[in-house]
Amino acid sequence: MAKEHSIDKVLPGSIAEELEIAPGDVLISINGQRIEDVFDYHYLVNDEFLTVIVRKADGEEWELEIEKDYTEDLGIEFCNGLMDDYKSCQNKCMFCFIDQMPKGMRDTLYFKDDDSRLSFLQGNYVTLTNMKEKDIERIIHYHLEPINVSVHTMNPELRCKMLNNRFAGEALQKMARLKEAGVEMNGQIVLCKGVNDGEELDYSIEKLTEYLPYMRSLSVVPVGLTKYREGLYPLEPFEKEDAIEVLNIIHKWQKYCMDKYDTHFVHASDEWYLLADEKIPEEESYDGYLQLENGVGMMRLLENEFMESLASVSAENYAKKEKTITLVTGRLAAPLLEALATRFMEKFSWINVQVIAIRNDFFGERITVSGLLTGQDILAQLKEKNLGEKLLLPCNLLRSGEEVLLDDLTLADLKNALQVKIDIVKSSGQDLLNELLSD
Repeated sequence: MAKEHSIDKVLPGSIAEELEIAPGDVLISINGQRIEDVFDYHYLVNDEFLTVIVRKADGEEWELEIEKDYTEDLGIEFCNGLMDDYKSCQNKCMFCFIDQMPKGMRDTLYFKDDDSRLSFLQGNYVTLTNMKEKDIERIIHYHLEPINVSVHTMNPELRCKMLNNRFAGEALQKMARLKEAGVEMNGQIVLCKGVNDGEELDYSIEKLTEYLPYMRSLSVVPVGLTKYREGLYPLEPFEKEDAIEVLNIIHKWQKYCMDKYDTHFVHASDEWYLLADEKIPEEESYDGYLQLENGVGMMRLLENEFMESLASVSAENYAKKEKTITLVTGRLAAPLLEALATRFMEKFSWINVQVIAIRNDFFGERITVSGLLTGQDILAQLKEKNLGEKLLLPCNLLRSGEEVLLDDLTLADLKNALQVKIDIVKSSGQDLLNELLSD
C-alpha cells in the first residue's frame, strides 16, 4: 500500500502557505511519484517545476502546479520527520551508552536509533549495519551527503566483536561503495581502552586516510562509562598516560594528512587534551569545526568567540550595578569557564561570576559533560548556595524545543526549588557574554 504523509506545519510566508496547503492535509505525490520517506521528498522537491497532489481535510484532492527556485523548499513539516518508521539499532555495542542507563527513565531515552536518514536530518552517526543494498543505492542515486559513519575500527573481526554483530565487519564495504560513488562522509571512532586503541587505532586511521577526500573528517572520542555497567563488557576508563598516547597517534596522522592532503583530517575530542593536561589546539587545527557535535574543538570555539566578543564591548557603556551571576557546567568545561569568567570580571569588576561544576552523581563521576547532567544533581548541589541574582544553565541540558531536563525535571521545578531567576545560555561565546551582561 502506498504511503501518504500527513502535514503537521506550514511555515509562514512559504510556498505551501501561499497555495493554501494547511496542517492536516495529506501529501499524496510529487511529479507523479509516491513518496516512501524523507529521502524521496527532499530529492523530488529540488526541482524548478513541480506537480503536487494533496488531499484536503474534506477528502478533496488538489493538483498544484508549482514553479520555484531549484533548491527552494515548499515550507512543509510532517507529523513524522522521517516520513517513515524509525529503524532501531540491531547491534549490542560494548560501549553503548543506552545500555548503561538506569531503569525508570522516559521510554524515548531507551530507543537505539541507527537510521541513515537521521544522519542527514540531525547529524546522527550510523554503523551502516542496518542499511540494505536498496538504502545504499538510494543514497548514491540521490547523492545525499554527508553521511556520518560510526566506524570504531577498520578491523572487520574486531568490529564484529565491538558491535556484537556478525555482519558489522561486512558493513565496512558499504562505506567503500559510498566512496566510489563520491558521497561525502564524516567518521567517528569511540575508543575503548585495550580494545581498539594503540596499534588498532593507528591501523584504523591509516586505512581511513585512503577514503580522503570523500571521508572529510574523523573524530576520536573516549567511551563514556556510567556506574550502571553490571553485566556489560568490562571496560576501564582512560588515564592521563593513555590520553597522551592517543594524542601522539592522532598528531602523527594530522601531520601526515596536512603534508599530503592539506587537511588535518583526524581530530581528538576535547576530553583527550584535558585528560592529558595538554593545551587545546588553535582554531586552524580544526579544519572548520566539522566535528563539533562530537566535542571536537568546542572549547576552542567557545573561548575564541567569547574573547572576541568581550574585546568588542566597552565597560563604560554599562551601568555599574553590583550583582552576582552563577554559571553551572559539568566538570569537563569548568576550568575553561572559570578562566573566561576571570577575564570577564577583569573588565566588568562590579559583576561577580561564580562557576559551579556539578558532579554527576546520577550517572557516575566519570561522566563529566554538561549535556548529561540531571535536574536532581543540580538541585542537590545548589540548594544551599547563594546563587546571586541569576543562574545560567547551558542549553544542552534541555530536551530539544522544551524546558525539560534529562530526568524530566523542568526549568519551572528548578526555579521554584532554588528561588532564583534562570536563563538558558546558547552554545556560542557571544551568547554567553550577552547573558552575563543582561539583567
